[in-house]
Amino acid sequence: MKSYETVWEIYNKCANNQMRDIFIDEIETEDTDAYVRNKFKDKEITFEKTVLENGTIVYDITATGMKERLSFTEIE
Repeated sequence: MKSYETVWEIYNKCANNQMRDIFIDEIETEDTDAYVRNKFKDKEITFEKTVLENGTIVYDITATGMKERLSFTEIE
């Protein structure tokens, strides 16, 4: 199983507030798509997946109208 450092960002819906909630964690998974679907299983979601040059996997997510981002960086 692969280990990842995850960074989960929840963007603020308030137009005048540019701050966001950020949570950092370490997880193990073989399938990041399945991890994202399971994390948001109680919400209606859409997401766009991008793999950066350094291997980091970034999901730009809309979960029940909220913009969120979940990034996975593999821990070696």
